Amino acid sequence: MTTGQISDPTPAGASCDAPPRGSRPAATGPTVTSPAVTSPTGSTASAGTPSTGTAPAALLSAAASGPPAAGSAEELRRRGVRALQAVAFDGIGTGYDEVFPAKGGQLACGEWLLGELEPGAEVLDVGCGTGEPTAGRLVAGGLRVTGIDLSDGMLALARRTVPEAVYHRIDMYDLATERAAAVWDLPGLGPAGAGRFAAATAFFSLILLPQDEVPTVLRRIRRLLRPGGLLALGMVEADLDHAALPFLGTTLRITGYLREDLERVLTGAGFAVEEQFGMPYAPASTSLPPEEQLFLRCRRVG
Repeated sequence: MTTGQISDPTPAGASCDAPPRGSRPAATGPTVTSPAVTSPTGSTASAGTPSTGTAPAALLSAAASGPPAAGSAEELRRRGVRALQAVAFDGIGTGYDEVFPAKGGQLACGEWLLGELEPGAEVLDVGCGTGEPTAGRLVAGGLRVTGIDLSDGMLALARRTVPEAVYHRIDMYDLATERAAAVWDLPGLGPAGAGRFAAATAFFSLILLPQDEVPTVLRRIRRLLRPGGLLALGMVEADLDHAALPFLGTTLRITGYLREDLERVLTGAGFAVEEQFGMPYAPASTSLPPEEQLFLRCRRVG
């Protein structure tokens, strides 16, 4: 994916790990700045200007391939913001794992899944990023993993790092909807895929959505799970709603929850939270402050 445009939706939801905590700023339009960043893979995201409510026309047009849900300006704006997030992660590349090298919470959740699931069970990794450690650990444990991401750069890294998994480019907001087939050519991740997966993981990917979209995406993930299917989730504990925060040379809008609020959101989306634990985390970068990471082990109800 190149800066200023989004490629045709054929090959996978935007990745993230644990961005910095911070207080909630005044709500404004989306701000995603993509300065010149050369990724460790050699690609360069060229300089961009902050978007304060209106994404570039080319991004809006490409991100809204096919008719938007209601044909609204708000839907176009939302998809433009998501496209800009993906461009930012194209530039971040492997720098992401370098700043967040310790992933004990994710590994612990992976071991939980391996202990609960039968060999060959299908797992959906929402916001797979570079493929490590989640896809790699689950594949090594005998599970079949489908990773999705909206960043072409992250998907390229994942395909090299964990080639045994299957990867697709799709906006996680479109999971379990008709857009999965009509726009992304992925019918197995649309309504036809209901009940397909034994489990799903979403480690620090939902933090890129505003709070009013998180329950929607959780309900859509739930539709793709079989009855009693599992969900392993990672979030940042912070009272944030799409707050503009600096992150690895760019600015991203980040969402967080206090743990009791997050549990209520999951319950409302049709999940039972079986276990929740927090872990303090200090990124390997002096530019990012320490944070509290939340990990939840959930099960589909009904």
